[in-house]
Amino acid sequence: MSGTFIDIELRDGTAIPAYVTQPAKGSGPGIMLLHDAAGLDDFVTHTADLYAEEGYVVLAPRLSDHDPKPGGIAAENFAALVDALRALPQHAGKVGVVGFGRGGRLATRIAAQADVDCAACYYADDYTACLADIPTIRCPMVFHFPEHGAPDQRELEAAFAGKPHIERYAYPGTSNGFIVSGSERYDKPAALMAYSRTLAMLRNVLGPHFDLNLLWEQHCYFEFGTRDVDAVMPTMIAEPYVNHVPTMTGGVGHDQLKRFYRYHFVHSNPADTKLIPVSRTIGADRVVDEFVFCATHDREIDWLLPGLAPTGKYFEVPMLAVIRFRGDKLYNEHIYWDQASVLVQIGVLDPEGLPVAGRQTARKLIDETLPSNTLMPNWASSEGKPI
Repeated sequence: MSGTFIDIELRDGTAIPAYVTQPAKGSGPGIMLLHDAAGLDDFVTHTADLYAEEGYVVLAPRLSDHDPKPGGIAAENFAALVDALRALPQHAGKVGVVGFGRGGRLATRIAAQADVDCAACYYADDYTACLADIPTIRCPMVFHFPEHGAPDQRELEAAFAGKPHIERYAYPGTSNGFIVSGSERYDKPAALMAYSRTLAMLRNVLGPHFDLNLLWEQHCYFEFGTRDVDAVMPTMIAEPYVNHVPTMTGGVGHDQLKRFYRYHFVHSNPADTKLIPVSRTIGADRVVDEFVFCATHDREIDWLLPGLAPTGKYFEVPMLAVIRFRGDKLYNEHIYWDQASVLVQIGVLDPEGLPVAGRQTARKLIDETLPSNTLMPNWASSEGKPI
């Protein structure tokens, strides 16, 4: 944990403890984080720290286990929680609320009755109560429903009809608790997607906004321009990871990744390496970069062609990079390419009889007018048939 515990006094005079954490720069918009029935546990404090890395001041109160009222807090105390967050000296700007389980139910009630700018609800423990609050919610909000245990689809459609400011998502195969890492119900892909969707709403409503394009450009400049590993690492979070999917090369954590960059990537790239940009899509927390990687196989390229001696052959291959950020730092990179195309071009894979191509894949990416379906023997069989 990187935060501290404080006491909050509610309207009824009750004092409750709360975990507070803040971004590295010291201030930012506020998020109130409301736990589920498990209480203010390691999962909640860890989640609070993640949101702090994203640029938010986070207040996570410990809710009563015994109060029968929604979420364990009486309605008149909703404003007290929001006021406590706004009163923090680190807080600057707007306020959002995020809740899980019974905390999700309370987040919905706060969005309906208190002065907040946005809210997110993960698998509320009382959907009837949540749906009853929908008509009075005026701020942007996002709901994350598991497949199992969620309300009937028709009931949801009726509740959310005419509410364009409220988003809702369902996650196939999941149950309540699907975002809690380490639990038997944890579903990592669903948890990551839900996190990104919540973050997109928070960024849109609360900020802060980061120039992800510039951050990615700087990272690439240090990788391929100056080839300076000591400059690359500060562009990333403390424990980042990189995965080149076709070859499973990269590293997890600072030390392994720095080792990979220094000895197997930055100086492993050929002298004539060139990247041809094709497209770039920028979201709330990631960049998707489409480009053509061009180089001559003049050395052993550990990350791309591990174990293969230099062939001296030039190659071009389309690549796709999905780069996720946490705040203003890179968190991870997933890089994809067609390894068969590279192997064909350097002469170590015979394409005869195989549905693979060499440099043609890069050429067609740049020029869509080049012939399609040249690897499909059955293409000619449909010539002249009705369409």
